[in-house]
Amino acid sequence: MKRKITPYLGGILIGALNSLFGAGGGIIAVPLLEKSGLSKKNAHANAVAVILPITVLSATLYIFQGKVTLSDASPYILTGIIGSVLGTVILKKISTLWLKRIFGIFIIYAGVRLLLK
Repeated sequence: MKRKITPYLGGILIGALNSLFGAGGGIIAVPLLEKSGLSKKNAHANAVAVILPITVLSATLYIFQGKVTLSDASPYILTGIIGSVLGTVILKKISTLWLKRIFGIFIIYAGVRLLLK
């Protein structure tokens, strides 16, 4: 029973974190995907695939609510696309050990930053 419920609860948590904070869904998605049997690299790649439609939906809702303007977001959209391509290339080449370390550093950085602001 727990095995059947975990992906659904995880999905709700991923969507809520991503929508509330503008990011953070991957922090939940990656470990859940690893726990379901995916390798570390596949978990990271799948987390992006999971988060993409959630992010698009959240952005659309915020745009319709007038909380986001495309002119404010446009510089980040283009550079974010470039960063996504670079990240995909790097993910193919980086060792699992370094991926794990870098992910851990980002989690720690995000946590410290949130606590101090």
